[in-house]
Amino acid sequence: MRRFRTAVMLAAGGLVLSACQAGPAEPQAASSSPRSAPEQPPTSAPATPPPLALSAAEQAQLDQEVIAAAKANNAPLVAGLIGRGGNVNAKDAIQDSAFLYAGAEGFNEVLRLTLAAGADVASTNRYGGTALIPASEHGHVETVQILIAAGVPVNHVNNLGWTAMQEAILLNNGGPRQLEVVRLLLDAGADPDIRDPEGRTALQNAERLGFAEIAALIRSRS
Repeated sequence: MRRFRTAVMLAAGGLVLSACQAGPAEPQAASSSPRSAPEQPPTSAPATPPPLALSAAEQAQLDQEVIAAAKANNAPLVAGLIGRGGNVNAKDAIQDSAFLYAGAEGFNEVLRLTLAAGADVASTNRYGGTALIPASEHGHVETVQILIAAGVPVNHVNNLGWTAMQEAILLNNGGPRQLEVVRLLLDAGADPDIRDPEGRTALQNAERLGFAEIAALIRSRS
């Protein structure tokens, strides 16, 4: 009996000792998913400040720089000057504007810049001609296409009494580029029956100068 009580007391003591050695219960682990931050409203890019207003003298100087850059066929400079407020319709002392000169000389990159900047397609040079007339005279085929698409009048008569078609025939060699220019003008509605100061039509001038292909083309459209 004494041995039984002793065994019970030893067992109870072991239980107490085990409870004392055990550490405190670990706290419950916090949630591993972080709380999402509130979305911030998008920020807009700062507005580009408007160009500073120029005095009349400054504007006139800028406009002349545009013309000079166009005459040099410097498209990047023309673009920069237009961006600063340069006027592509302003003229110099001999009545050339950036638009008129680029059209006459076939500077197509500059020409497109002036058109995008609001060039007056009906404006005229010192001879009373549109940009299309000298472009046709010089046989600038792509330039003629650009100008026709922009709405330059195809039947305008300059101070010399010539249309674009008459100049294309009278002032060049009647070669393939001139033939294509005449074709483009006819396609755009140019009238070959408008007479020059001598009373001749475009067909009569083509025949007189021996430009058989141009004459045949005009006859086919009559």
